[in-house]
Amino acid sequence: MDDVLGLSAGRIQLAVQQAAAQLVTELPYETSSTLLGDLSGIAVSSERMHTLLNQAAEGLTVLDVAPSREEIERRVAEVSAGRFRRPVLVLGIDGAYVPTRPEHARGRRPGQARQRARRALWQGQWRDAKGFRFYLIDGDRIVHLLSWHQVQNEAQLGEALKQVKEAGIIPEDKVRLCVVSDGAEWIWKHVQALFPHARQVLDYYHWAEYLHKGAKAQYGTCLQAREWVEATLTRLYMGKVRVVLAGLKRMRPMSEEAAKAIANCLEHLHEHRGRTHYRQLRRGGYPLGSGGIESSNKFICHVRLKRSGAWWYEGNSNQMLALRCAKYNGTLEQVFARDQQQQRGA
Repeated sequence: MDDVLGLSAGRIQLAVQQAAAQLVTELPYETSSTLLGDLSGIAVSSERMHTLLNQAAEGLTVLDVAPSREEIERRVAEVSAGRFRRPVLVLGIDGAYVPTRPEHARGRRPGQARQRARRALWQGQWRDAKGFRFYLIDGDRIVHLLSWHQVQNEAQLGEALKQVKEAGIIPEDKVRLCVVSDGAEWIWKHVQALFPHARQVLDYYHWAEYLHKGAKAQYGTCLQAREWVEATLTRLYMGKVRVVLAGLKRMRPMSEEAAKAIANCLEHLHEHRGRTHYRQLRRGGYPLGSGGIESSNKFICHVRLKRSGAWWYEGNSNQMLALRCAKYNGTLEQVFARDQQQQRGA
């Protein structure tokens, strides 16, 4: 009868558990507890909400929060309707720093409630939450498909990408796959291994930042610096990579700082020269910037984890990020269904 009625052991039933989990993915635990009580009349403590969220997110992987291939193909078909060529599917890869605390910070000091606030006995650390995002280009807007962000190293991110590839979730035969990112070597290593036929694009604005630093070191903040940057970017946009490389080699640095900045520009452009055909990319409908993954970093990582005074244990931050990815992937219901099955099994 419990299975038929959808009941779970304990006082808090599944519908309330799901409502609590949805609240805490957006708001702090104390605020979520207060809102749930005010709006529904059901009292759930912030500690209990914390437990419910950890229970729902325990052991989630990228495939658990990813939409099905059928759902992704449906979104691709909607964007493809009325067009003579396949839509552009973009893969963006980047990292976002989030505040974390060490494991030994757990527990409370005795008599803390009766004492004035003290400085924490532990030191927080900003960790890199690496992630990726698949999205479609539909005119002036993007159509989100799949995001996955975790506090992890580049090998773990590569493994998650590999799982998506092997699961066949992305219909590569129905889209024009494009990878946009900055110049980090580890990103392009995984891209080349998993998606060797994808169009690779070096973020145009990332490269422009290199040029601005070189111009400032060489010419200072003057009209000549701005003119040099604009002329160089125009040549690069027109596909004259060799001309730009030759011009950088001919430059005579005014200082050691300028010499270093020019050498960085030269090395960076030479390494990524095959990813800078911006005019051709623009005509093909491909994006030139990595704004899609930067936006994902903001609405998945920053909005919830970067709150005033918030410092997260790594495990808790990854569970929160997994649920927020499920929310924006449109798969929160299947995560709750998975949690319900596990509870019944227990």
